[in-house]
Amino acid sequence: MTETSLRARIRLAATTVAVVATLLLAAGAGCDSQQEPKLATVQQKLEESHIYGQSKLRIGVAAFEPLMGVLENGRYVGFDIEIARYIAASLGYAGDERIEFVQLLTEDRIPALQGGRVDILVASFSITEDRQKLVSFAGPYFVTTQEVLVPARLKDRIRTIEDLRKFRVCTSGGSTSEAELGRHEVKVLVVKNVRDCVAGIRDRRYDAVSSDETILAGFRSLYPTEFEIVDMPFGTSEQLGVGVPISDPALRDLVAFFLHKSYLAGRNGRTSPWLTAYNQTLGPWLQAEREQPPPLQVPQLVDFDDRAPT
Repeated sequence: MTETSLRARIRLAATTVAVVATLLLAAGAGCDSQQEPKLATVQQKLEESHIYGQSKLRIGVAAFEPLMGVLENGRYVGFDIEIARYIAASLGYAGDERIEFVQLLTEDRIPALQGGRVDILVASFSITEDRQKLVSFAGPYFVTTQEVLVPARLKDRIRTIEDLRKFRVCTSGGSTSEAELGRHEVKVLVVKNVRDCVAGIRDRRYDAVSSDETILAGFRSLYPTEFEIVDMPFGTSEQLGVGVPISDPALRDLVAFFLHKSYLAGRNGRTSPWLTAYNQTLGPWLQAEREQPPPLQVPQLVDFDDRAPT
């Protein structure tokens, strides 16, 4: 074999080795690209959120909504309050000593979130397209409808939306109910909250109040012989969500994840935090039985419980 042919064979062998190595590297890279992306953990999301390191979680709640959110004998009670407590505990803020409840009027809810006065909002807060431009939502955690609360003395005279146009109708400012009444050409008297409407009806300054059925049920529970809830065909259903600052997607994902965890427990036939809260508050006062709705846009996260040894 000549020296020239020997060098040619060596070059061919070296080229073959290089090609094989390149193919093996490419195959390895292909396998890596097909692997599932590593899921984020709850702890990682917490560290990304603005609440990380806070000693307390500030939760915006309704100023006075019986069955939903109200201060009674120095303690907050209601369906929204129990949902808020569940979320807080899931985020690491178990116990009322780790929660700062902040009472808010309807019109103050969005400014409180935007201004950093509260970390989350659980206060009969309906999810709408306009609001989603200003704040983020996790949920829904409840689906309700807009109805009308009328005094017993007028229950036979106020049965339809057309009837409403002839009476003095009250609602809370900045609410979806106010907008819906306007769409139906019902003139409204706007006040700070539904409690003012109910007081005005009892004083005969107003004739009816329109709001979410959950809120109206609370006031009917206070005055069961004085009022009746009238079912009226207003728009679409109201989806109640947890408000979160639009600047904190990590916190929104965490709230959505824990709401979904409760939803899955109920679907699997187990007692869920949502069902317990409902049965203790709203359940006895609503006509139809309800179930927790599936939350939307739920992220896949690895929870603390999922990583714990069995």
